[in-house]
Amino acid sequence: MTTRGISASSALEFLRVCGALKRLKRTGWVNHKVESPESVAEHMYRLAMCSLLLDNDSSVDRMKCMKMAIVHDLAEAFVGDITPHDGVSDEDKHKMEKDAIDEICTKLGAESEAAKEIRELWHEYENASTEEAKMVKDFDKFEMILQADEYENAQGVDLQDFFNSTKGKFKTPLVQSWVSELNAQRDTRKSNSK
Repeated sequence: MTTRGISASSALEFLRVCGALKRLKRTGWVNHKVESPESVAEHMYRLAMCSLLLDNDSSVDRMKCMKMAIVHDLAEAFVGDITPHDGVSDEDKHKMEKDAIDEICTKLGAESEAAKEIRELWHEYENASTEEAKMVKDFDKFEMILQADEYENAQGVDLQDFFNSTKGKFKTPLVQSWVSELNAQRDTRKSNSK
């Protein structure tokens, strides 16, 4: 059995890069003093699970969405979790992350099938150039506010900023329906706690 043109040492090096995401805490939660904030890898996992919920007969390729979900933040293993509050321009962030993806793919074997697929998925996500990319971008924002809701409920912290930052930004009807349901549950919980 082969690993898509990747040597054993390159595979291990790549998997160690992925392992760094298990230890990298999400910056937004750290900045808001959330106790035991999730890692980037934990975020990517639930994002992939969102994709798993898509219908088989959907016009969106479920498997492609799952792959994109586990690739979209891969560059953060090298550049960290850069937020809009870090003072880094969108252009600089994109360049830093693109360079990181290129470096990761070079370590993997730049011409290997896996490296090519990772690079293509990352660019597709960044450019929101397909229905899958648009769906995963919506899942990304949704997963963040779902996590914010869970932290608010468990820790009593105010994370309204996260909800405000995504308001009106969801593009897909499916995720818009999830956001409506989340907001309804959140409103009910807040009403009941008064």
